[in-house]
Amino acid sequence: MDEQLFFKKLSSLYTSEEIFDFLSSLEVMSDTIASGALQRISEVEVDDNGLKNPEAVLENKVFRALCFQFESESSKLSNTGLLSALQALIKLRIDPQSALMANLLSEAKERLGKGQFTVKNLCALGESLLELESSSCATLKQIVKHIQEKDIEKWSPWEVVMVYKMLQMTVGEREQYQDLLNRLNSVTLTIVSQLSPKFTSIILNSLVVLHQTQAFTLVTALCKHSVKHIPYFTGDELVNVLEAFLYFGHREQTFMKALETHVPKSIFTMHPQTVSKVMQYCCRKMILSKPIFDAVAADFISNADRFTTDQIAEYIIPFGTLNYLPPSAASLFRKLETVLHTRFNHFQPRTLLSLLYSCVLIQRYPVNFLPKIFSPYFLQRLQAQPPGLDRIVTSQLTQLFLTVTLECPFYEGPRLLPKYQVKAFLMPHSSLDFHLLKKVKNGLFYLLKKRIYFASEVSTPYCYTVDIEIKLDDEGFVLPAAQCEEVYKRIALCVDGRNRFCINSHNLLGEEAIKQRHLRLLGYEVVQIPFFEVESLQNSRKMAEYLHKKIFPHTYRLSC
Repeated sequence: MDEQLFFKKLSSLYTSEEIFDFLSSLEVMSDTIASGALQRISEVEVDDNGLKNPEAVLENKVFRALCFQFESESSKLSNTGLLSALQALIKLRIDPQSALMANLLSEAKERLGKGQFTVKNLCALGESLLELESSSCATLKQIVKHIQEKDIEKWSPWEVVMVYKMLQMTVGEREQYQDLLNRLNSVTLTIVSQLSPKFTSIILNSLVVLHQTQAFTLVTALCKHSVKHIPYFTGDELVNVLEAFLYFGHREQTFMKALETHVPKSIFTMHPQTVSKVMQYCCRKMILSKPIFDAVAADFISNADRFTTDQIAEYIIPFGTLNYLPPSAASLFRKLETVLHTRFNHFQPRTLLSLLYSCVLIQRYPVNFLPKIFSPYFLQRLQAQPPGLDRIVTSQLTQLFLTVTLECPFYEGPRLLPKYQVKAFLMPHSSLDFHLLKKVKNGLFYLLKKRIYFASEVSTPYCYTVDIEIKLDDEGFVLPAAQCEEVYKRIALCVDGRNRFCINSHNLLGEEAIKQRHLRLLGYEVVQIPFFEVESLQNSRKMAEYLHKKIFPHTYRLSC
């Protein structure tokens, strides 16, 4: 039968029974036709859970005849027939240790050693070995060695993708293949527009695994190209893309807009792990997307009972980090409390602590669970989980305890022992913008005439560091910063640079919001100096006028 007619007919058959009946009507089959039949059987009979009806396929006499033909005549097969049959049989989950598979693999390796394969053949064999997973990495290295000698300028997207996947298996010897990687990266850049969602995701994942940080132009092109594929990525593919964005430090505004369109529409069909990765991306990039966060809150309220403990934390922590309460906050935290009551002991200690810490950042107080957190048993578990009671853990514990002391005076449970408390909080997102600080200090000097009337980066007994402190007496006059007696009021200037806000937003991050809230409760008059109010002020006089209105609207008059 003419091969073209055969494959046309084959593509119209949708069950193995139809395919076997069709094959029974043929008197003679070339190896290309036979391997094509196996490929079609694997397409219609295999899904994500494996072979749908193993007995109906594997015990069928036509199928067994095909297998016998390939096993007994492996040395006579064409390269295409050999490799196509191998791919189909792997997909059909045929035992790799069977005589059939052993013969085909042995024949393929022999031809590889003789250099008889084209690039397409090499990639097909590589794909089969990757599917087997347990196959020898030495064979993959041999394939890559042959590929190094080939001209890669006219490779198809599939061939490019397969070489990336094989190189991932040799990641420990990356330097040995870096020249090939450089050539591959250059060729890939020219075909980015042709890449499907699947291929885009695979290549980005390979670039992460292979640490290709120097391939900035390619990464940027792939990230931009991925925008149009967002509605079509599978969950795993989208996770790969988001991990690449995080690894390479890339941020694409159009990508975020596409996510904001896709996630709310698809939230109830997305896998929780995919949603967790979206939230991790937003959290790490400091992107407060209200459409995404509101949709995630709705998903949590409806489905949190089927989430893992890690997924529960990954859903909720970004709300605290980015200081956002969704419209459904009451239902969201009621659901969280229910889940915690049911599964409290299932959480890893550090995960649970980070989860509860994020809640207090947005004034949701887990009072019912704090006695367990401050208990010796839980603290021992924290200490036993690597890396133990490090600065992050003790800082979170101390801030939880301070929150209870200041904001939950009715709490009567165990207290946090002093040995677990820090003297200064670790606030990674609230570091000072020293350029902005200098600008504010110059304005204050212009306003107060002397440097002695204010102090910067002042440590307090309450673990917080005040950016700039000004002291007043009971008549409202400014006192020297070093004076400790007759201090009636302390003013805390919070010099808030861009890094203390969500990206492209005037929304303070959670750790800065709780700091300012606590300073007020500790008796400070908190004056916020946000970057967006002062970045346009061109000189010290204008800054002084601004500071006068912010700090001393009633007790001091500026004379210029």
